[in-house]
Amino acid sequence: MRSISCAGLAILLTAVAPAFAHDMSAMGDMSGAPNAMGAHMHMSEHMKMTELRPQTPQDDQRARALLVSLRRALSPYRDYRVALFQGFRIFLPSVPQEVYHFTDYRASNAEYQGLFDAQHPGSLLYVKKGEDDYVLVGAMYSAPAYFTPDRLNQLVPLSVARWHEHVDICLPRGITLTDLLHDKIGADRTDLPGTLPVAANPQALDLDRRVGFMADGRFGFEGKIHDPASCETAGGTFIPLAFGWMVHVYPFQGDDLKVAYGMNVPSVSTN
Repeated sequence: MRSISCAGLAILLTAVAPAFAHDMSAMGDMSGAPNAMGAHMHMSEHMKMTELRPQTPQDDQRARALLVSLRRALSPYRDYRVALFQGFRIFLPSVPQEVYHFTDYRASNAEYQGLFDAQHPGSLLYVKKGEDDYVLVGAMYSAPAYFTPDRLNQLVPLSVARWHEHVDICLPRGITLTDLLHDKIGADRTDLPGTLPVAANPQALDLDRRVGFMADGRFGFEGKIHDPASCETAGGTFIPLAFGWMVHVYPFQGDDLKVAYGMNVPSVSTN
């Protein structure tokens, strides 16, 4: 099965964050292929990005200082089990992805309230290795959707990094963004739009159980549908803006800022 390739997850909708934070406090603290949120961040119908600005010596200094700080902060999480023990949760763990977001929803919620802590990013980024291991490759910061480019630039320089938002998303009726945060993708519902008809394909049942509504490639963060009319016709709910601002940082790939703040997940050995 092809792994997921889309940007981000990211992971917390600005409007959903307060509700999810309440849930957490109550708990105690493809074209024809599945799609969700993953790795290569490129312009598409579902992606809005900030424009690169001319780089300054001050930007260079800030960006390099952030890498040094982040390397130190992320060091304990090279063992993914430490992240899980400390309360990070894997976003859609059953769905094949090129990069997995391990999210601390309290920290992420704080980011969406405008509180930025460079040493405590809301999400850690891992590449899966084998069946039950993960390799740490970076982190994701988030910011409120209402932040202007100038405010984003104060957090991570826009001359080296491009913040992104997920836009024009269609989810099948019966599935909400809050459901996704709880790993509910309709895997147990064969009647859900987006699932494949089992009678027409012997392998459809297994695929439906693994990726739910993303099975036929129409819905989700890389789905074919990206306008309200088509979403309505397909039996979906259209979401103009699914998340606030997000940016990925990969501090373990040396000092090349184009790589550390680049658009692609670094390659790692998965042997």
